[in-house]
Amino acid sequence: MGRIAYAFALAALVLGGPARAEDMPVIKVEMRDGTIIPDVIEVPANTRFKLEISNTGKSPAEFESTELKREKALAAGATSAIVFRTLDPGRYDVFDDFHPDAKATLVAK
Repeated sequence: MGRIAYAFALAALVLGGPARAEDMPVIKVEMRDGTIIPDVIEVPANTRFKLEISNTGKSPAEFESTELKREKALAAGATSAIVFRTLDPGRYDVFDDFHPDAKATLVAK
């Protein structure tokens, strides 16, 4: 392959390649000592997205969903993320495993 053809192939790959992580929607969730904010988390259905979870409380928290088979434990003051490849439209229950009364609903639409 000649240099010009190689340059065009490389440009096509870089410019027309799959979406990068920084291009995907980021949905922020806060967990604070037994509270999940917001209590209704709206996310895009059938789209790759990142759920950024921050524990702003003084106790540990664990974002968990049995239906989604996802969980993320966070120390006080920590922030982490879960990337979802795609999610079917619907409603999914989420909770804080360390604070049983803390519940929210993730809505994919």
